[in-house]
Amino acid sequence: MEKIRFVVASRAGRDDFFAKTATGKSLSMYDFPFLEIELYPENRDGLAKIYNTAIDNSRDDPAILVFAHDDLHITDYFWADQVRGALARFQLAGLAGNRRRVPKQPGWPFVDDKFTWDSRDNLSGVVGHGKTFPPANISFYGEPCQEVKLLDGMLLMTRSTTLIEHGLRFDERFTFHFYDMDLCRQAELQGISMGTWRLPVIHESGGSFGSEAWKEAYRAYLEKWKD
Repeated sequence: MEKIRFVVASRAGRDDFFAKTATGKSLSMYDFPFLEIELYPENRDGLAKIYNTAIDNSRDDPAILVFAHDDLHITDYFWADQVRGALARFQLAGLAGNRRRVPKQPGWPFVDDKFTWDSRDNLSGVVGHGKTFPPANISFYGEPCQEVKLLDGMLLMTRSTTLIEHGLRFDERFTFHFYDMDLCRQAELQGISMGTWRLPVIHESGGSFGSEAWKEAYRAYLEKWKD
């Protein structure tokens, strides 16, 4: 059976990752023979660098790669079937995204730098928020399982062979912000299909739009793509 390899960077140590983080506790429940966890504990490097290392490591050991934040409660016992289902339909999949891009877009759900939300007709995906189950709230962005042009990077699914065959890598100038949007822009140019999927997850954090680190990454993103 095709391997599914979670790639996770965490500031927590290895033991604390499995004992205390949402993603670690979720994955520790599953003793699936096809599940692998490529963990980068006590991490201080940017996610793009970590994810590229995982891509390089997969060249002689291919797998489905799931790039995931460490604060995700995976609440579906059949998550592996959902991962496989997503990649039977799309080459790159996630939990939430936007069916369109607009000039100078500052995030997948927004249309301007004032963080004006795009209309629900353009958004796709469902994500829970909070630290427990049931979640504190659920964001219904729009119907899932739709083709999109931008994906949220909290969880991204693809085959290592797809990335390698297309020469697709994360741009390491984007350490935490915009690495996902940049990857989607690259994927679009390569003609790689992208879409959202129905994988029940509770995300503990809400992002840090507008922070100084975010602003610096946004400037770099506009410098690279111009729009």
